[in-house]
Amino acid sequence: MAIIRLGVQQYTVNNIFCVARNYLAHAKEMDSVIADEPMFFIKPNSAVLQSGETIVLPSWSRDVHHELELLVLIGRGGKQIAEADALHHVAGYALGLDLTARDVQAQAKKAGNPWTLAKGFDGAAVMTRFVAAEGLDPANQAFTLTINGQLRQSAHTQDMAFSVAQLIAWLSDKFTLQPGDLIYTGTPEGVGPIVVGDVLTLDWPGFVQESFAVV
Repeated sequence: MAIIRLGVQQYTVNNIFCVARNYLAHAKEMDSVIADEPMFFIKPNSAVLQSGETIVLPSWSRDVHHELELLVLIGRGGKQIAEADALHHVAGYALGLDLTARDVQAQAKKAGNPWTLAKGFDGAAVMTRFVAAEGLDPANQAFTLTINGQLRQSAHTQDMAFSVAQLIAWLSDKFTLQPGDLIYTGTPEGVGPIVVGDVLTLDWPGFVQESFAVV
């Protein structure tokens, strides 16, 4: 399983929780709405793709999309964590891509089936290096995705329907969170297809700038 190194600490990636919709504009572009509670799905930890690796598109999809997200690394687990205490359980943050086989997902939605194949294939959970959570306010962060130098997605966490603290509190009420769990916090508008030859650059000014090539 993948290892995340953060200073002298290291974490084995455990559960990967992903928010299906957390930005209003993205929900609208997907002809959907944001409910009163977060909607989550889970990716297998075999989907992780880390810094320095390349994105390999699955042969069985013709329409893989990028979804830029802020990632949360749980450093201290717990159950029924209060929202006021939630950020004390975070070890670090990163940027990532929730890659989605959109054609496969559309077929699954039409049939009323789970999205697991569309969301959980090898390499579908892209992540940059992590930065320490100490002193960082996740409610006031901006980041972008460019592809081949062209801006495709721009996010600000103030636009989240559910804050990082709210997501942690909600999840921990339903699941026991553990060190090494990851939360993909949702994507802004602007999702779209990627193809072989693309170079995707994730930029969080002052913290992270990393590129991933599609091969």
